[in-house]
Amino acid sequence: MVKKKQNEEEECFTLQTNKVKIIKTFDLRKIQHVETVEEKRKKVNKIVKTIDTLISITIIAPLVVGFWRGTWEILEIYWHLFPWAQSFVLAAVLHICLLLIRQFIQDFVDRDRVAIKKHFRYIVLRRIHAYFYALICVMQWRGVWHFFDFLTEDKHHKICLSAFILMSSVFCLGLLRSVRNTIAPPFVLVLDSSDASFNFPTRYRITMAEKTTLYVLDCIFSVLVVGTLVVFVWRGAWVLLDDFLFPESASLSAWCSLVIGYLAVGLAFLLQPVMRWVCDRLQGGLRLIAADIFLLFSLFGTVNVWRGIWTLLNLYFLPDNQEISCWITHWICLILLVLLGCSNSLLVRGVYIDAEEPAGKCVIFPCYYLRLIFQQERAKKIAKRLQLDILAKRKQDIDNNIADINHMVHEKQPNNHVV
Repeated sequence: MVKKKQNEEEECFTLQTNKVKIIKTFDLRKIQHVETVEEKRKKVNKIVKTIDTLISITIIAPLVVGFWRGTWEILEIYWHLFPWAQSFVLAAVLHICLLLIRQFIQDFVDRDRVAIKKHFRYIVLRRIHAYFYALICVMQWRGVWHFFDFLTEDKHHKICLSAFILMSSVFCLGLLRSVRNTIAPPFVLVLDSSDASFNFPTRYRITMAEKTTLYVLDCIFSVLVVGTLVVFVWRGAWVLLDDFLFPESASLSAWCSLVIGYLAVGLAFLLQPVMRWVCDRLQGGLRLIAADIFLLFSLFGTVNVWRGIWTLLNLYFLPDNQEISCWITHWICLILLVLLGCSNSLLVRGVYIDAEEPAGKCVIFPCYYLRLIFQQERAKKIAKRLQLDILAKRKQDIDNNIADINHMVHEKQPNNHVV
C-alpha cells in the first residue's frame, strides 16, 4: 500500500512538472513571438523614418525653395508695384492680424471638427489660407532682407557689418531661446492636415483670455522682433557665403553651396540619435547650449541648400526669360506641394522655444510625412472599430431590454386555460 501511494505521488509530481515545462515553453514561445513582432515594428519604423527624411530632403525642400524663389523674384521684377519698405509694412500688419485672430479661427474649426474637415469648401479655404499666408511671409522677409542690405551698403565695411549683425542676431535669439526658428525645410515638414494649421504659438504663449493688451504685444513682438532677427541671421549667412565661396564664379559657388549644404543636412540627420542621447543626459543651461549648437549647424546646411537651389534656378532655368521662369516655379511648386499635402511647409509662422520639449526630443526635426499619414489612418480605423463596438453593444442592450419586457408581459398575462 505504501509503495502504491509513493508511485501515485511520483506520477502526480511528474505530471505537474510536465505541465510546468509545457507552460514555460509556451510562455517562452509567446515572449519570442512578441519580441520578433517588436523587432519587425522597429525595422519598419526605421525604414519609414528614412523614407520621410529622403522625401523632405529631395522633394519637399526643393519645391519650397522653388516657390519662394519664384515669388521673391516676381516681386523684384515688379519692384515699382511692390517697393520693399511698403511691402514689409503691409505684410507685417497682415501677419499680426492673422496672429490676433488665429484662436478664433481654430475655435470655429474645433466646434464641429469632423463635419467641417470633410467639407470641400473647408479644404479649399485651407489651401487658399496657406497660399496667402506664404505670400505674406515672402513679402515680410523681402522687406527685412532689403533693410539689412541698406544697413550694410557701405562696400568697404560690408563683410564686417554683415558678420556683426549676424552674430548679434544669433546672440539675441539665444537670449530669447528662439534659435530653432531659423530652421526651415528640409528640417521642417508640415502636412496640410495638421491640427495646428490656424493656431500656432507666440513667444510668450499669452492668450486672449489672460490679458488682451499683453496678447497683442506678444503678437507684435513675435512678428517684428523675433521674425526680424531670424531674417537677419539668414541674410548675414547668405552675404558671407556670397563673399567667401568662389565669388568670381556664380555657377561654381552655387554648386559648391548645394553640395556643402546637402552634406551638412545629411550629417545633421545622422547626428540626431547622438544628440538625443547627449541631451537626454544634460539638464538646464548645458542642454540648451548643446541643442542650440546643433541647431546652428543645421542652419548652416539649410542656408547652403537654399542658396544653391535658388542660384542654380536663376542660372539654368530659362535664364533668358526670368519672368516666365519665376512664374513657372511659383505655380508648379505650389501645385505639387498642394497635391502632396504639404503646402503648410511654405509658411514661416509661430515662435518656438529652444529645448522646450523634454529630454532629447528638443533636437528631433519634425519631418513626419508617411508616419503621420499612417498614424492618421490607424486612428481612423480604431475610431471606426470603437464606433462599431459601441453600436453593437447598444443593439445588444436594446435586444436584452426587449426580451426582458416580453418576459415580464408574458408572466403578467392571466391564465385563460379552461378546466
